[in-house]
Order: sequence, then C-alpha cells, then structure tokens
Amino acid sequence: MRIAIVDDIASERTILRNRLKTQLCRCALYAEIREFESGEAFLSAAKQEHFELVFLDVYMEGKNGVEAAKDLRQFNSDCILVFTTTSMDHALDAFRVRALQYLVKPYTDEELAVLFDEIMQLLPSLDKYIDVNTVGGVVRLYFQEILYAEHYQHQIHIYTADGNTTVTRQTFREFTGKLNDECFFLCRRGIVINLEYAADFDGTDFILKNGKKLPVTRELSQAANLAFGDFLFKRGARP
Repeated sequence: MRIAIVDDIASERTILRNRLKTQLCRCALYAEIREFESGEAFLSAAKQEHFELVFLDVYMEGKNGVEAAKDLRQFNSDCILVFTTTSMDHALDAFRVRALQYLVKPYTDEELAVLFDEIMQLLPSLDKYIDVNTVGGVVRLYFQEILYAEHYQHQIHIYTADGNTTVTRQTFREFTGKLNDECFFLCRRGIVINLEYAADFDGTDFILKNGKKLPVTRELSQAANLAFGDFLFKRGARP
C-alpha cells in the first residue's frame, strides 16, 4: 500500500507520519509513506504512481487540499481521501469529493485509531502480514501468500502460494487470532483456509484452485457456504 501525506508544513507531515507508523504497526500492515509539500507536487506524483490512501491538508499555499482532491478524482476515483485541517469550513467540499473523513487538528490518537480501523475494512488485504517464529528465525508472511494452514503434531504448517511450507510452534488459537481478515475461514479444528484461493465449496469440502480439498465439519457447513458466498459477493465474484 502507498500512502501520501500532503501538507505544506514539514513538522505536521512528520507528526502524521510517525502516528501513521504506529497505526500500521498496530494493524500489522506494511505501507510506503510519501510526503508532499504542495498539492501540485502530489498531483504530479499521483499521475505516475497509484496511492491507496491520501491525507490532505486543506489550507496550503498554491493549490489547496480541496482543489487537489478535485483534480485527483479526475484520474483516481477509488483512493481513500482524508482531510486534515484546523476548521470545519470545507466539510461539504470533502463530501463532494467522497472523502472518508475530515480530521480537525489537533485530533487524538484514539480518533486516528478509529479512523484507521475503518480504513482497514475498506482496503484489500494485500499488504497485511504476520511474523511467525520458526527454527530458522522469524519469517514474515503476507496474507495474500497464505493458501491455508493446519495444526498437527503440536506444530502449525502454513502453506503458501509459492509451494513452500512454513512451520511454527504455537497454539492454533494464537495463530488464527492474528489472521484478522475476512478472507480467512476456520474450516474445522486445526484447519484455516484463505478464501482467496478457494475455487468452490461443495457442501463438504473447500476445493482450492490447485485442486487441494480441505474438509469442513458438518456443523460449520452452512457457515462456510454463507462465508464463501459473502466473500465472492464482496470481491465482485472474481474467479
């Protein structure tokens, strides 16, 4: 994920960058954070690279935040916009460019945390990750890499899209508690699947796109069917 901070005051950019790093760490999410001191500089960069999340100060020299947002929407309609400012005067303008939030300075860490939790629900899970301890050291696994994981012989075996298996020793409850994303579904005790890699559910098993079958308990069959259908609907029923 790529985040832009657009503010003509360097100290304000630094403060927000540090606070965003705290939130990213809390959510176990990797992001590249770019800073821009003007709307013009940001728009020039945004035409060359895609930003998923943009924090825009309203009051800046030259092109202000609202003007920059209007220009951005001409070629980027899906990025998440958050205005940061000292006044509510432009709240209606923020609504018109489909901004998610209007943060009035000085905002608290609690307000930023609530906002970030909302943002995480809107963003895809492509950059979420977990760090797991293995015999060879700590291994970072991104959510989109994980096919499924199963617990046996007191260890968790995590199977990834590249064909590799990462083995870690921890409780299955502890492990699944870190997979805080709707793409994961607990099939049965000791097996969790990433629905991104499910091709079908036949009422008994999830069939992965590589042909692997993962059994689902009878008690969870209906929940699995609903979860898979809901997942496909939210993802636009992509194959």
